[in-house]
Amino acid sequence: MARDGAHVIVVGNEKGGSGKSTTAFHLAIYLLHAGYRVATVDVDSRQQTFTHYVRNRRAHIQERGLSLPNPKHFHLPSAWGDSIADNHKAEFEVFRRAVGEVEDSVDFLVIDTPGFDTNLTRLAHSLADTLVTPVNDSLIDINVLTRIDPESGLPIETGHYARLVQRARSERLAIDGESVDWVLVRNRISMLASRNARQVQTTLDAIATRFGCRVADGIAERVIFRSLFSTGMTVFDPLDDDGGAESATVSHVSARQEYRNLVAALNLPLDRLEPVRLSA
Repeated sequence: MARDGAHVIVVGNEKGGSGKSTTAFHLAIYLLHAGYRVATVDVDSRQQTFTHYVRNRRAHIQERGLSLPNPKHFHLPSAWGDSIADNHKAEFEVFRRAVGEVEDSVDFLVIDTPGFDTNLTRLAHSLADTLVTPVNDSLIDINVLTRIDPESGLPIETGHYARLVQRARSERLAIDGESVDWVLVRNRISMLASRNARQVQTTLDAIATRFGCRVADGIAERVIFRSLFSTGMTVFDPLDDDGGAESATVSHVSARQEYRNLVAALNLPLDRLEPVRLSA
């Protein structure tokens, strides 16, 4: 699916609970607050967490009469017919139409994917310019990327999700000669140094070398994200009801800075785009 236009950010990992939807939503709202035009796509037909985020945000904004940015959002369900080939054809057409509707009218397209392999997951990955893979600070979570040697902690066999990414990168390169910038994002990083944390870092560095990707620090475990979900708010939004001055906790401020650091680490093409300020 050759294309021009929007820079596509895909958030993916076949390990549930890694923070994919929270990361995708915060990236989208950060870019909106920065003045960029953003559309979002949820291809998780089962949990639809990203879509619930957007719906909660829209409802909260309408109920409180707030003036806050919102992305143009699509939820793409899986096809469930008897023919796999027909299902794939139908999903490709729905995906193509959604992307085609916004690719020339937005700066960024943020796509959230499920924690399992589907046709829509593969389509999304093959379209990525930037692929963000949140990984919890655990060797168990790394198992979807590679099997680890128990003695050395180094990768010895490519995992199923890494194989999916490798196929997607090959397809993208064959279609338009472009490469996918794959970034592994360490979430739930412990504030205390530990043997496990050091081992995770060593293993991720080895994986990055093996698969040609990068490693970036993500977000520490914070209760604030669970409380923000019900209203669809993010750490970049005003906290008081009238959308005025922020009243932020230390946790809120720390999480906001962590996401800003993550955006900087992703090396998005912010400098070649001309944002129109939508909010301060």
